[in-house]
Amino acid sequence: MESHNLSTITEFILMGITDRPELQAPLFALFLLIYVVSLVGNLGMVILTTVDSRLQTPMYFFLKHLSLTDLGYSTAVGPKMLVNFVVDQNTITRNLCATQLACYPVFIICELFILSAMSYDRYLAICKPLLYTVIMSQRVCRLLVPTPYLYSIFLSLLITVKIFNLPFCGYKIISHFCDSLPLIALLCSNTHDVEIIILISAGFNLVFSLAVILFSYLLILIAIFKMNSVEGRHKALSTCGSHLTVVVVFYGTLIFMYVQPKSSHSFDSDKVASIFYTLVIPMLNPLIYSLRNKDVKSAIERLWKTL
Repeated sequence: MESHNLSTITEFILMGITDRPELQAPLFALFLLIYVVSLVGNLGMVILTTVDSRLQTPMYFFLKHLSLTDLGYSTAVGPKMLVNFVVDQNTITRNLCATQLACYPVFIICELFILSAMSYDRYLAICKPLLYTVIMSQRVCRLLVPTPYLYSIFLSLLITVKIFNLPFCGYKIISHFCDSLPLIALLCSNTHDVEIIILISAGFNLVFSLAVILFSYLLILIAIFKMNSVEGRHKALSTCGSHLTVVVVFYGTLIFMYVQPKSSHSFDSDKVASIFYTLVIPMLNPLIYSLRNKDVKSAIERLWKTL
């Protein structure tokens, strides 16, 4: 009877953002606004970098895919989270949970490597300006983006298949969306293999991408300090400002979420951090790049005049 119960779990219960009824409507309105702003901002950035001829450069090619990844993982989590505010019972089917688990890590992992590719792009633009167009060719750009997509799809599917091929216990309550670590806690069999895969892949993804970013910015800072012109220093720093802001916010949230010791974790703090990187960051990124980037602001003005 017990083994039968383990194999017939068809849905999971989502704890949701809050259990206080008076907060359901205000939070629904808040997260709907955040998601709509994120949707409009990221779709707008994708359209802008596609149709504007002056934004057909490697930097904006990466920015377009950054917006696509933001749109991807916020959409993998956001709509279901919004539905849970207006239904009586917060549940998610086994198949939808597996789909959510398979989808959102693809975009999270891609964003790590796209941010590192953008830092390498900034390094070449500032430190190797004469070789920039030769090194950062269209062929290289098209290699730097699809490769993380293929890698992240393979890794995400591997982890999802591993988890959902193992039996779940009768306890089936998870947080507000399907993440690998909460699901692993519900498994009744040996989870050593899948935990090792997650640990090694997460360590590689975070360390490698962050190392590329830190090394690129170290070389950029050295080059800036060697510049004699104050105007040149300011221009170099301004081209990195938006990207550096996005990197600090994104990596800071991920490190807080996954790298801190288990003893310092709490359900409420983890919930706030996961909401921040799945909904708030995708909303902030297009705002950061549109408000701090003269090229993007000029492209918005040109597009507005043609409408």
